[in-house]
Amino acid sequence: MANKKKEEIKGEERLENVESALSKTELWIEEHQKLIYGIIGAVIVIAGIIWGLKALNDRKDRNASKEIFTAQRYFEKESYEAALTGDGNYLGFTEVYDQYSNTKTGKLAAYYAGISNMKLGNYNEAIDYLKKFNGKDEILAPMALGAIGDCYMELDDMNNAAAYYDKAANKSKNSFTGPMFLTKAGMTYEILGDYAKALNCYKTLKNDYPLSNEAFEISKNIANMEAKLK
Repeated sequence: MANKKKEEIKGEERLENVESALSKTELWIEEHQKLIYGIIGAVIVIAGIIWGLKALNDRKDRNASKEIFTAQRYFEKESYEAALTGDGNYLGFTEVYDQYSNTKTGKLAAYYAGISNMKLGNYNEAIDYLKKFNGKDEILAPMALGAIGDCYMELDDMNNAAAYYDKAANKSKNSFTGPMFLTKAGMTYEILGDYAKALNCYKTLKNDYPLSNEAFEISKNIANMEAKLK
């Protein structure tokens, strides 16, 4: 009986503590209503701004997609100058990028502008545009890095060429670009006389992409590098 009485008292005390805590919370809320409503209002405003910016960006991206269409057709025809600068009626990749650089299509225009410049022999300009691409596509992202490597190779900057081929290989998660850039990286390291890095590229190629075309003949490269390192 005494134990039951004690439990009832403890239960009442806990209830009083809860009620006291709730009262304090209500009092705090009442005293800070302006602050709370201000925070809620700010959150609503920020959410509205984010939504509005997304809607605006989506609309700009749709416009960019229309603008880039003709430049892509010129690119497919290997008319790289017209693809870059436009034809007087339609924008080229450079203008599409300038006007829509913060959209997905604008970033794609940077990639195309980079490749077009590379095809025209404008290697420094190509590098500038390709570095602006920053894509996440499984094929285009490593291709952009590899193209930067190609430009540095044309500029006789072997160290940067090797570094970007390496980046392209590491970015690759597929059996098309992975073997290709590992081979290019390995060969460039050979030119630089860094046979250990070249060997690592060739071994990675053989182990990670054993069914690729490049892997069928890579054993010879591996043997050559191992002989040079003895």
